[in-house]
Amino acid sequence: MSRPTLATINLSALKSNLTLLTDIADGSKIVAVVKANAYGNGAVEVALAIEQSVEILSVAFLSEAQELRCAGVKKPILILQGPHQATDLHQGKDQNYIWMLHSEWQLDAFDSLKTLEGGSDWHEKSWLKFDSGMHRLGLPLAALPVTLAKYPNIIDDNTVLVTHLANADEPIQGHAQTQIKAFIDCAKNSNIPLCIANTASTVRFEQTRADFVRLGIAMYGSTPFQSKDNPITLAPVMNLESQIISLRTIPKGDTVGYGSIFKAARESVIATVALGYADGYPRHAPTSTPAWCNGELISLVGRVSMDMITFDVTDMSEVAIGDLVQLWGDKLPINQVAEHVGTIGYELMTRVSSRVPRVFISP
Repeated sequence: MSRPTLATINLSALKSNLTLLTDIADGSKIVAVVKANAYGNGAVEVALAIEQSVEILSVAFLSEAQELRCAGVKKPILILQGPHQATDLHQGKDQNYIWMLHSEWQLDAFDSLKTLEGGSDWHEKSWLKFDSGMHRLGLPLAALPVTLAKYPNIIDDNTVLVTHLANADEPIQGHAQTQIKAFIDCAKNSNIPLCIANTASTVRFEQTRADFVRLGIAMYGSTPFQSKDNPITLAPVMNLESQIISLRTIPKGDTVGYGSIFKAARESVIATVALGYADGYPRHAPTSTPAWCNGELISLVGRVSMDMITFDVTDMSEVAIGDLVQLWGDKLPINQVAEHVGTIGYELMTRVSSRVPRVFISP
């Protein structure tokens, strides 16, 4: 490896988190979300590691599902955005995909193909998503009974009714409770299995642990909850690390990096680390954003560059070129970094770019 920057993915930690969440789900069937390259952790490797422990894997769109199938993943794959055009349904035929249908044109296309292919000989599966208050995707919740009556050809033993909660991860729970009640009240007489819970609602709201739950970010060791409102302890899966490639002492008053946004208040030792925004580290990370080195937290100074980042290591007792620096992971929680940056662990994890090698630690 020509550059010391890498993301180490601990598949044992992944499985430990999944076991914890499965226990919390208390009998619900597990849909493991591996969209966005498994939140940056490597979709193929993650899917192969956990597919025997879950009922369904889930991705955002068709090409993500095709990648998993080409890699030998066998489990059913739920495609959360459903078909983007009717031809997607043809491409997915006989691939054990489950299409999330959230718009009437999708229902019409699926219904037409099922009729065209001979009714019971059309083996493709679909779930139906209803909008209970997220207002992003979903059929009108009030129209649920009418929708089921209009498309009897679609409803079969594989059908599941789905909604998505907007605020399950928030300390104030009123909006989530309103959504939960509205959906359950509307769907309870359908006698069709339900899927309500994402990770946060699986943990927080017992009544959403229905026939299926969808587990995402917490599998990867990042809690969806705010630090002061976090009921679960997870094992970090991704360690994002690099090394110090340069050390220099600058006098009081000198500046560091593009734009000279950091000015030394004292004579300072500056460490340059081989990682930057092209690797996915946020360019807008402010001065004082922490990293870990030799058992201590060090502070970002100066603007993040494309390939490099600088830290103040003046107060470290020992520091040298080649020392490991962890940007987040088992020494420094990703959410702690995210709070400094003004974002969430989801974004930091998913934006780690493809030029950062992933090294997988198997159980």
